[in-house]
Amino acid sequence: MLRVLAVDDEEPALEELLYLLRADPRIRSAEGATGATEALRRIGGAVDAGPDDPSAIDVVFLDIHMAGLTGLDVAQLLAGFAAPPLIVFVTAHEGFAVHAFDLKAVDYVLKPVRRERLAEAVRRVAEQVGDRSAPVHDTAHDQIPVELGGVIRFVPIDDITYAEAQGDYARLHTATGSHLVRVPLTTLEERWRTRGFVRIHRRHLVALGRIDELRLDAGSMSVRIGTAELAVSRRHTRALRDLLMRGTGR
Repeated sequence: MLRVLAVDDEEPALEELLYLLRADPRIRSAEGATGATEALRRIGGAVDAGPDDPSAIDVVFLDIHMAGLTGLDVAQLLAGFAAPPLIVFVTAHEGFAVHAFDLKAVDYVLKPVRRERLAEAVRRVAEQVGDRSAPVHDTAHDQIPVELGGVIRFVPIDDITYAEAQGDYARLHTATGSHLVRVPLTTLEERWRTRGFVRIHRRHLVALGRIDELRLDAGSMSVRIGTAELAVSRRHTRALRDLLMRGTGR
């Protein structure tokens, strides 16, 4: 049974969220706070009191755009607590999803909040709270949130074959389609270096294990990934060839 604090500086939105949360049988208690300062005061008191105190908070359902401190600011401050509550962001803005998951959010729910979508967020929280004695697997490092038709979905990073720069965005390609995310390719390169992704061009970051062919033609190099053929810049040619040869044991 979860103990919840919902935070939103718009009272109608807060009341609607509390109504939906209290209707979920997995919620023991759901209280509201109308701003970041009040939320931090209550969370700080709950953490100091300990998990068995009646004021304890398991999860904070947190709006992002609020007067004063934003929900992202609150999450960053909570990261410094010894045992902070879990966080679910509830917002009308899909553009902060990647940042939210960098802050270890359990979920990211878009407004207007649908009962079924909120129930899924509660399920994710309940799974983590119910297994606190075991190491919690950090799914944020295995998936990347993408927006599809107003809904945030999670794409396994292992399904991504390559990423393509599109200004300050990146298009992620999988075997079944592509997804646009508001993350620069250089940021993805840093995050996914240890997952086997390599830069082959200023426009492309590829999963090394997904390369089907390496092609050489008149001194230029390209790789084939599925039906896509991607040029390798001269700057990255030698490093890529060395990586591929090392992988084959040659």
